[in-house]
Amino acid sequence: MLINKNKYYREQSVFKPENLLREARRQKRIDNCLIPEVCILDPDGDIVRYLRKKRLLRQSKCWACYHTELYTFKYIGQEFGIVGCVVGSSFAVLVAEELFVSGCKLLISITSAGSIKALNTYARFILIEKAIRDEGTSYHYLKPSLFSSINNNLLAGIIKVLPDIKKGITWTTDGPFRETISQIKYAKSKGAVAVEMEASALYAFAEARKKKVVCIAHITNQMGQTGNDFEKGFENGSIESLDLIYKLTKILAG
Repeated sequence: MLINKNKYYREQSVFKPENLLREARRQKRIDNCLIPEVCILDPDGDIVRYLRKKRLLRQSKCWACYHTELYTFKYIGQEFGIVGCVVGSSFAVLVAEELFVSGCKLLISITSAGSIKALNTYARFILIEKAIRDEGTSYHYLKPSLFSSINNNLLAGIIKVLPDIKKGITWTTDGPFRETISQIKYAKSKGAVAVEMEASALYAFAEARKKKVVCIAHITNQMGQTGNDFEKGFENGSIESLDLIYKLTKILAG
């Protein structure tokens, strides 16, 4: 069976995140309380490790997910929830589904990405406008298309306040060690400047579920093709990441 066939997009799912979490709360004896309205996916886990080192994290008592731990913290007075090491499209969307039925209203994902095309200006962080759908998860949410994209209203709001933010197209893959020369050439021909593992599925989920999701690519490597690759800078880029997340939150929360 082809992955983009027999999807029945208008049908409701039998298995629902709210039902899963209901049973998890029962088994774990967790109160039915709400997590922070702004949450972060931190696939590399560097932000979580930095905040833990600074003793700024508290484990959420309201998070009933079987697979992850959610921590809360405050940054310049803003409360956030954060889940670390959520790598790959299916895992990211599973957690996103659970976050939004647990009280989240804005989700920001900030993921490492490999550069596949020289940028006109040096940029460590790219606001992902759209992502090539080279993974399976997005096809369970939206009909087949080349890209999935950030919500236009979210994009307009960000650009209005942060006009200098670098925007770009990425290629989302679920086979990171199958990034061949031919695939890279194709992605570049469609405008992609970097490759990552979550954005296309998160944007498809967001469109289908009408949720607020923003994906940021943190350009950290040249796909292992150079020496001293995968360097993120001071505190593995965590402070820069938090500053950007805070700015986005001030624009989009509420």
